[in-house]
Amino acid sequence: MTLFRSVLFWLVLAVLGALLAQVLLQDPGYVLVRFRGTDYSTTVAVAVGLLLALMLGMALLWTLLRLPFRAWRRHRARQARAKLTDGLAAYQRGDYARAEQLLAQAADGGDAEAVARTQAARAALARGDEAAANAHLDGFGERHPAARAMQRAQFALANGRAADALEALEVPAAQPLPPRGLRLRAEALAASGRSAEAYGLLGALRQQQAWPASTLDALQVTWAAQSLQQAGDANALADRWDALPEPLRISAPVVTAYASRAAAMNWDEAATRSIEHALDAQWDEALVGLYGQLPVGRFDHRRAQVERWLPGHPSSPALLLAAARIAHAQGHAPQAEAWLHRAIAQGAGAPAWELLGDGAVRNGDDAGARMAYANALRSQRGEAVLDLPGRGLRQQIADTAAVEERNEHGLPSLRG
Repeated sequence: MTLFRSVLFWLVLAVLGALLAQVLLQDPGYVLVRFRGTDYSTTVAVAVGLLLALMLGMALLWTLLRLPFRAWRRHRARQARAKLTDGLAAYQRGDYARAEQLLAQAADGGDAEAVARTQAARAALARGDEAAANAHLDGFGERHPAARAMQRAQFALANGRAADALEALEVPAAQPLPPRGLRLRAEALAASGRSAEAYGLLGALRQQQAWPASTLDALQVTWAAQSLQQAGDANALADRWDALPEPLRISAPVVTAYASRAAAMNWDEAATRSIEHALDAQWDEALVGLYGQLPVGRFDHRRAQVERWLPGHPSSPALLLAAARIAHAQGHAPQAEAWLHRAIAQGAGAPAWELLGDGAVRNGDDAGARMAYANALRSQRGEAVLDLPGRGLRQQIADTAAVEERNEHGLPSLRG
């Protein structure tokens, strides 16, 4: 397309030139110039030629006058590029003092001021001189406001000053923020306890590809969970939960945050219902464990849910431990102990041993309690646990047979 336009331009110019030449040949015209009493006369063609020659001469003279200045500017630009390259290389080597000096000189004498000055500030900070780093950033003046704002925000975040980072990024002259600025703003919002606002920036971050997709997916889960934990009241919690997409509402970290916050607000039904919905969609041992130890009531409802899940997950240590916790909370000590033995056999570990010790204390069995608590510590340390009194090899074989029988014929009710 460019070649076609060029050819068309020259064709039109040639046609116009031919027409003008024809007109001048038919009637060369007459030009009279009177200057200080002297008359100068010539034809139009000669006058146009003289005018063009004068303009060409003036252009040539202007080019010659500018030549030394252009050569000087090119020389300074070459020096600045060389200092920028050497400064960046020195920074990579860890020679921060030399890197700072070279980069500061490159910032003063070249077109790469934004890169050179911000990197000089980083070099100053790397050698522990925060005052020099701020001085380099102050050298921007009113130039490159976005670069200055991002570097100040990065310094503030590195020192745990999220509020200062937000203040630096909200300067009107720095708007709109480039992708790195959006990243820093989102990080500062999350660090200052405003994860709901950081979550709201995910769309812009994805559009500008500020992070890899996998990182953005992980941050989406993290910020969604944090925003739920930071909800100030039940209305805010419900609004944030309802606004989440369905995949996040079955994600274990997000459901854990929502259920824990709802339970803290005495919103028992919402807490249990969210976990039940997530577990029906995809099984997660951590969520099952949370379901058993939520600080909420609804014991009959939770017991029924556990009974519904047990046939499909008879060997789940978290589910067996949840069954034991519910039985223990309802005062069904024998059933709780039986479920704890099954949970321990499936590898429930220290939490099951600790709950077993609590039950032994309640029953006045000091020796059994000491043994259970000792096994809890051993389990945490990865050491071999001790057999409970009266539960030797024969009893363990009987327990295994009982588990297999229940798996074949259905599990018993948790009701006492």
